[in-house]
Amino acid sequence: MMSPASIGFVFLFLHVCSGSRLRQEDTPPRIVEHPSDLIVSKGEPATLNCKAEGRPTPTVEWYKDGERVETDRDNPRSQRMLLPSGSLFFLRIVHGRRSKPDEGSYVCVARNYLGEAVSHNASLEVASKCSMSSLCRPRPLAWV
Repeated sequence: MMSPASIGFVFLFLHVCSGSRLRQEDTPPRIVEHPSDLIVSKGEPATLNCKAEGRPTPTVEWYKDGERVETDRDNPRSQRMLLPSGSLFFLRIVHGRRSKPDEGSYVCVARNYLGEAVSHNASLEVASKCSMSSLCRPRPLAWV
């Protein structure tokens, strides 16, 4: 017959072993869908895709030109939203003569306690009027 102390030890041993078995199933993050370069018109919505896998489920953050991107999770008034999939959704692309806060090079970073994974770079470029119409195409010279 086992003493109460022996039973407690066996229970603790089983508890620790079952916990370590669960941890063996955990995996570091990996990016399974990388963002792609975008050319978007000013004022239009846009999405930079990113999907990560891992166990536990990784958290995703976005960086633009090396700086962390503020999303609606940081500031409810932000026009950038972090979607449940990990993608970054822009309600509307902001672009002015002096300020171009959305144009740049983006990466998504997925993290869990086992590490982090960084996506490929994706550039977001705001289309100029020339790239959106035929008005800026060179015209043939006419001899007078």
